[in-house]
Amino acid sequence: MLEKKTQDLERAVLVGVKDKHQGDEKVKEYLDELAFLAQTAGAEPVMKFTQQLNKPDPGTFIGKGKLNEIKSFNKEYNIDTVIFDEELTPSQLRNVEKELKCKIMDRTNLILDIFAKRAKTAHAKTQVELAQYEYLLPRLTGMWTHLERQRGGIGTRGPGEREIETDRRIVRDKITRLKKQLAKIDKQKATQRKNRGKLVRVALVGYTNVGKSTLMNILSKAKVFQENKLFATLDTTVRKVAIGNLPFLVSDTVGFIRKLPHSLVESFKSTLDEVREADLLLHVVDISHPGFEEQIQIVNETLKDIGAGDTPTYVVFNKIDQYHHEPDPLEEETEDDDMIRSFNYLKNSWIARNNEPCIFISAKNKTNIEELRELLYEKVKEIHVKRYPYDDFYY
Repeated sequence: MLEKKTQDLERAVLVGVKDKHQGDEKVKEYLDELAFLAQTAGAEPVMKFTQQLNKPDPGTFIGKGKLNEIKSFNKEYNIDTVIFDEELTPSQLRNVEKELKCKIMDRTNLILDIFAKRAKTAHAKTQVELAQYEYLLPRLTGMWTHLERQRGGIGTRGPGEREIETDRRIVRDKITRLKKQLAKIDKQKATQRKNRGKLVRVALVGYTNVGKSTLMNILSKAKVFQENKLFATLDTTVRKVAIGNLPFLVSDTVGFIRKLPHSLVESFKSTLDEVREADLLLHVVDISHPGFEEQIQIVNETLKDIGAGDTPTYVVFNKIDQYHHEPDPLEEETEDDDMIRSFNYLKNSWIARNNEPCIFISAKNKTNIEELRELLYEKVKEIHVKRYPYDDFYY
């Protein structure tokens, strides 16, 4: 039985819609991810509501009956926030807020709030601020009085706290100024990339929270911030790495996620240029996640969207120490005592066949890292020799 609120802690309920193409397990997976997002932002998810709809209600996204059910629950348990696993239109946001009389957030706003929380450098803060203003501009009507009542909490970081900028013209001017700022930064970043010389560039890409920063720290002996939360890394870190007699550059980039807000992709252009201009991508995948196949697809689609879909890519399946093998009836049985750690099984499984070329590692336990280093050496050397056939400096 859920306890009623007894302390000043922001509680949230999560709302998702199930369509005819989704099963119960998939809806649960999506809401579990939304819960992780909410926790990363600083909220406590206490209940999940789902409704099966062929299409969202144009006025309130969900039906009247479900809305009343949530309203009753909120009143009984003093709920602060309702978070939807979709992007709400400005009218839906206003209508639902009017009905439930509490803070309403959608998935886009929640992700933007996490980015605002994670942004540390002036560059990242500018990128996030631009995305926030572009999200808020069509939602100005009625939103500012709503934000005044919030008195802090998730979803209020950044421009939402500045009452002076309630005027649409001022917000548009702010967006224009931020775009000019980022254009200047883009130019500076492009110059920095050109000044790196002829070293081959390798970029770590993948879904958020798959272990890219941990792997970056192992390969480069860097000290990139790592944490078991979503979007722990926003700023791209570039380090020079040497394997044997071969130096090259490795960059750790912001993680992707399902329904990554378009405004964030646009504002993070200079950050994502590290991916676009890379010679080789290491696509890091959390093999222990039940939805890792969909995550692979989402990352691949995002890479295509940003113009990096044709870059040579090697899939790195991480977290094999947490992988739980479920025997495939079409596969031959093996007598291995530990299927979870069996490289023989993984290398010959459908996972390997469907994602060639690939390698299986555990960055946390440093399992199979040396094999990854050898692979990197060969791949980088191949690119370098092809690009500079008469350069024997390293060989």
